[in-house]
Amino acid sequence: MDYVAFLKFRSSLSAAERDGALMRRASWQYPAGMRVIAEYWPSSADIQVVSIFSVEEYGPVFELLLEWGDVFEIAVHPAVSAEDGLKIGPEAAGKVPRMAQT
Repeated sequence: MDYVAFLKFRSSLSAAERDGALMRRASWQYPAGMRVIAEYWPSSADIQVVSIFSVEEYGPVFELLLEWGDVFEIAVHPAVSAEDGLKIGPEAAGKVPRMAQT
């Protein structure tokens, strides 16, 4: 399954701790079993990292949370690509009574 993770620096971090996290990232590798689709570093005060990845089981996601939870507030959400969403959307919508064609 695909996921999107949003990482935001904890407000309690000092500038030195933020710099240290960036240096840590330079040598860090994603956990085994996690296939990275993309990683972005937005120019934003709200979100510092957006990571899009695929996993077969939740263990690697939990490892990511444990590894980076000391410096980031992390929100992980299941996601579907637009291409896949357009494929599964009509079938899913057909199962929702309020969206059924009359």
